[in-house]
Amino acid sequence: MTRLAALPSRAVLAIEGQDRITFLQGLVSNDVTEAAPGRAVWAALLTPQGKWLADFFIFSHGEQLLLDCERQHVETTRQRLSRFRLRSQVTLRAADELAVYAAWDAVPQVDAIIAPDPRLPEAGWRLLSAAPLPTTALEADWDRHRLSLGLPEGSRDLESEKTVLLEAGFDELHGVSWTKGCYLGQELTARTKYRGLVKRRLVPVAVDGPLPAPGTPVLRDGSEVGTMRSGIGQRGLAVLRLEAMQGVLTCGGATLTPRIPAWIQTEPR
Repeated sequence: MTRLAALPSRAVLAIEGQDRITFLQGLVSNDVTEAAPGRAVWAALLTPQGKWLADFFIFSHGEQLLLDCERQHVETTRQRLSRFRLRSQVTLRAADELAVYAAWDAVPQVDAIIAPDPRLPEAGWRLLSAAPLPTTALEADWDRHRLSLGLPEGSRDLESEKTVLLEAGFDELHGVSWTKGCYLGQELTARTKYRGLVKRRLVPVAVDGPLPAPGTPVLRDGSEVGTMRSGIGQRGLAVLRLEAMQGVLTCGGATLTPRIPAWIQTEPR
């Protein structure tokens, strides 16, 4: 059975105009030209120093690029992108007529703008729709599903102007193009990869005890080795130093056990 959940925490930013692709191509971490009907692209907007500001799924629909992003950051993202508009023939607006959905376990048979989640096949599908869709799951169910896979969820797991993309799995999860050329923050992202500078990773953890609040320090033998990020029930994500993946980890009143999925590369490639 298809699990289909509305994601009210997400919203859509529309980029329209004849220069929409070239405009966005020079700003984000992935190749915007790969977005096509039935194929979405996951990408991030970075600071010039290569630190995370926002991430989104990019859909190509008619004469629009539609960005599935965090609702609370739609306006901030629009403003940040607009600063680089200059003479580009583009307009940016909140597409309030569209709602965001996620589906998993089976292909959704609904009338909507649909594309596979480009991060992992197991993640399922992303959907945008102007009409309400018949849901079979809650946003909390989607949260449990993406946590079980180790997938980050925007500012719940990444820290503005602090997180480096490769710490959060953007390489393995197909969120970075290494061939597209320059974009904002590209130099540090490339240096991090080719010099093997990643020292910590965002990883799934099993939680034994009360779920720690985001930002709670993770300790090993009394020393801080990371921080808790998002979670639900006994599942969560935490940023951990690579050398802390083994041993007993405590966080607040809970014990954390890293559950490293097969897709995460903890050794330099």
